[in-house]
Amino acid sequence: MKLFQITCRKTIVMRPIHFKKISGGKGLLLFMLSGFAFLSFTGTQQAPDTESSAWQQVVSTDNGQLTHVLLFSGPYFSWTVYETDGGSFQFTKGGSWKTNGKNMEVMYEFHSAKPEQVGKTETWTAKQKKKTLSLKGAELEGSWSSMDGAVDSPLDGPWIFSGRKRDGEIQRVDMTTRPRKTMKILTENRFQWIAYNTETGDFHGTGGGNYTATDGVYTENIEFFSRDNSRVGASLEFNFEVKDGDWHHSGNNSRGEPLYEVWSKRK
Repeated sequence: MKLFQITCRKTIVMRPIHFKKISGGKGLLLFMLSGFAFLSFTGTQQAPDTESSAWQQVVSTDNGQLTHVLLFSGPYFSWTVYETDGGSFQFTKGGSWKTNGKNMEVMYEFHSAKPEQVGKTETWTAKQKKKTLSLKGAELEGSWSSMDGAVDSPLDGPWIFSGRKRDGEIQRVDMTTRPRKTMKILTENRFQWIAYNTETGDFHGTGGGNYTATDGVYTENIEFFSRDNSRVGASLEFNFEVKDGDWHHSGNNSRGEPLYEVWSKRK
């Protein structure tokens, strides 16, 4: 992972350097975005170790308020919109991102509202001051506030479905090379799962909200669910264990049916 160390008295452009991983808080996405983040401060600052971050923007419309949630986890991201009151799902889009000179280039793997965007790229620029993120070049411009907490999660990162247990045996699947994917994006306190097809552009569903993962218990608090809005507000509790780098996830799904899933870190 690339981190950054900078010393400045005026506004500068950060340049990536390599040094060993350090511990610390998470949540400042812009320290990950080499070459396009612009900060202004005095003194010496060392960026914390950060693999993910979550951002929120609440927008007023004629029909009420909409909540926009932007998640970054490793080289993947998602942008979801739902009604602030009631959690009625509007759309989600996302995929992968990388730096491109002084900008950030995103590539869509899924877009529930505009499937024709799948496979296409956009260029964003961003500025961050303390816990506020400003984006330009996206569909919605403005300031985003940090949603990150202060708890390190053992499940923080991008995950892809890789197997399930049936008849006492784990059956593996390889979704990394298949167009039909089910991915989970987790920051330290936010989660989202997305099912989609990169070849056809088909979108199969999503859900998300906030979560906790402590002492082998993983709890999801649902804030939006594209398949069934009545599930908004529900909490689901599962057992979890990370074994050999894989996330073993067991319990009952949103329909009350037993499940045992295996998720692998997505590279």
